[in-house]
Amino acid sequence: MSAWPNLDAHTVATAFDALPLAAVERCMLDLVGQHGQGLAGRMAREHLGTGGKRLRAGLALASARALGVDVVEAVPWAAACELLHNASLVHDDLQDGDTVRRSRPTIWTVYGADQAINAGDLLLMLPTLAIGDLDVADALKWRLASCLARHGARTAAGQAQEMALRALDRLDFDSYLTAASGKTAGLFGLPVEGAALLAGHSDTDAQRLARPFEVLGLVYQLIDDVVDLYGDKGRNEIGADIREGKVSALVVAHLARHPHDRIWLAGVLRTPREQTTDDMVERAVARFAEGGALDDVLLRIRTLAAEVDGSDLEAEPDLRLVGRALRGRLLAPLGSLNG
Repeated sequence: MSAWPNLDAHTVATAFDALPLAAVERCMLDLVGQHGQGLAGRMAREHLGTGGKRLRAGLALASARALGVDVVEAVPWAAACELLHNASLVHDDLQDGDTVRRSRPTIWTVYGADQAINAGDLLLMLPTLAIGDLDVADALKWRLASCLARHGARTAAGQAQEMALRALDRLDFDSYLTAASGKTAGLFGLPVEGAALLAGHSDTDAQRLARPFEVLGLVYQLIDDVVDLYGDKGRNEIGADIREGKVSALVVAHLARHPHDRIWLAGVLRTPREQTTDDMVERAVARFAEGGALDDVLLRIRTLAAEVDGSDLEAEPDLRLVGRALRGRLLAPLGSLNG
């Protein structure tokens, strides 16, 4: 029997809101309370308290339901996915020099860089403990822990690759996609892969079912790059990526069309954050739009987003509905830009 009887993707998207995300929050905070003594626990709670969309937790629960797993039983897995993501955010904020996340001061700006590392490390350990709370056989817990560690390692490698792009030696889309695939895409495949393991699928089948969601992870990163300049990421400024010297999808798309702009754009990206002016950011915003980079990235987003309807999910129509619902959520911030 279908987990989403008589529902289309739009209705499934609404049904995401009915998933027990409050139980995931309690699970995460309980783990912090049990294992995060003193200041480390306080920092972890403050970071989790900034909120966020909880996309990865919702994806874990929705995928579990679509594959026939009781969503309540899947709560610790959803918490594990969300905790791993948030651990990466604490470290990313420090490395990128971001002072605001979700309209709140980042942990490193309040407690210092060294303590932010400790907070991120604590959050990094908790996902494995969350898996220990699952009511499943030890052999399955090991497979889930291995899945989690593999995707965590991939995320760290992707972050390193993204930071290496800032040397500005490789400003091409292949290099960008390699970094984004590691840093962002894997954490969208992770919730689905684990849900499939909980549903009794083999490792190979679980990875196959997760593949379209990893593509949606790339979509998410591309959209994030666009919203940074043409939307609102909750960081109290436009162009945080430009200011921190990040090689975004818009940067590589613009240089593919206008290689003669490389010296100008490299100069902007190499300018220290505190010396990057609003005028510099505004010029980049205008050039990317007028020069076609924005249109090119939007086309890539639409092309990649269509892959959720591919053959990998043909045998799991309910999971395909989840993919379509997630796609709708991801595309929403683009508004008229994606028209």
